[in-house]
Amino acid sequence: MDAIEDIRAPSIGRLELYCDRVAGAVGRLSIRVFGATEPHAKHGARHLGQALQLTNILRDLKEDAEHGRLYLPDELLVANNVKSREPFEVLRHPALPAICAEIAARARRHYHAAAAAMRKCRRGPMRPARAMGAIYRAYLDALERRGWARIDEPVKLSKLRKLWIALRYGLL
Repeated sequence: MDAIEDIRAPSIGRLELYCDRVAGAVGRLSIRVFGATEPHAKHGARHLGQALQLTNILRDLKEDAEHGRLYLPDELLVANNVKSREPFEVLRHPALPAICAEIAARARRHYHAAAAAMRKCRRGPMRPARAMGAIYRAYLDALERRGWARIDEPVKLSKLRKLWIALRYGLL
């Protein structure tokens, strides 16, 4: 969707469609490859795709702005009295922390819904999804700890931390 034109302040519905196309679709394909056939697996993949992509959006605010993109939903900008749709102007706006906190809360609701759906599926085929969800939740935790006023400070997880999470959620 963003290969054709830069996305700037999409509606919440368009943002959800974007997240589904770039992350949810990959999840639905992946669960089939890993052998998950339960109806709840698709539900989990959809929610996990939303959560992962919202986390990516929060992690990449500055990088996206450098490419003329702004994935923060128009409805949240309007609700927080942000007039501009120019990416860097929005990122400098005093309401940015409140907007990002709302996106983070949405991501957390999707992580929760994905986990609930995955608990209704066989464990084996869902291991990669559980591990991916745990890694990205750790990114979201780190983003929230860093705060939204310092988006130029990259948030990273160490290789050891990612390995620990992958082992914990992928093998147990």
